[in-house]
Amino acid sequence: MIRFENVGLRYGTEAEVLRDISFTLQPGSFHFLTGASGAGKSSLLKLMYLAHRPSRGLVTLFGRDMAMVTRRDLPELRRQIGVVFQDFALLDHLSALDNVALPLRMAGTPEADVVAHCSEILRWVGLGNHLHAKPSTLSGGQKQRVAIARSVINRPRLLLADEPTGNVDDGIGMRLLYLFEELYKLGTTVVIATHNEALIRRFDHPRLHLDNGRLMVVPSRGSRANEGRAQDARANDARWE
Repeated sequence: MIRFENVGLRYGTEAEVLRDISFTLQPGSFHFLTGASGAGKSSLLKLMYLAHRPSRGLVTLFGRDMAMVTRRDLPELRRQIGVVFQDFALLDHLSALDNVALPLRMAGTPEADVVAHCSEILRWVGLGNHLHAKPSTLSGGQKQRVAIARSVINRPRLLLADEPTGNVDDGIGMRLLYLFEELYKLGTTVVIATHNEALIRRFDHPRLHLDNGRLMVVPSRGSRANEGRAQDARANDARWE
């Protein structure tokens, strides 16, 4: 699905913001992306979304070497990715429902299905009474939920979200994580950048942790516990050999 090999990223002549990044994300996996502010989380997500090209190293997405992908190929690849960045990128002249509907209409989905699906997902994120509201009338947290609904409406192969619970209360934040969890169970690869340790503990998934531009993969607590039990079992077996 996603493979980074010795990837570095710099902006202009500045020092690298990402250094020697190597990891592989299997299809249908769920990872939290963590690290202090300025650690490079947004930059890493933008590399995954193909908004930036690496300064060095290899990025492979959906089995394709991104160095070989032309500008003409980018729209097709990006249509397979759901993204939620902190600027939300909503179109001000469209209603909440019409913003969410964009990916489905671009894919040629019948209009009756578009309206039904978009209404359902907006109700799920707590915006059932704001289907026809323009972004200028919505709060920051409401805009964020519209952006999240748009990112998941077409069941993307890959979902990338940058602090998706940053502007909502704990109850809505938990509801959004359950939505991402359902997509993960349906086979979507999910990467969520967050500072919310309570959510990370509640949803026990491995994390990609960035520290000063370098990345470490931290297994989930469950996998560490299972590995510990496996080591104990191997030790017990060894005693009987």
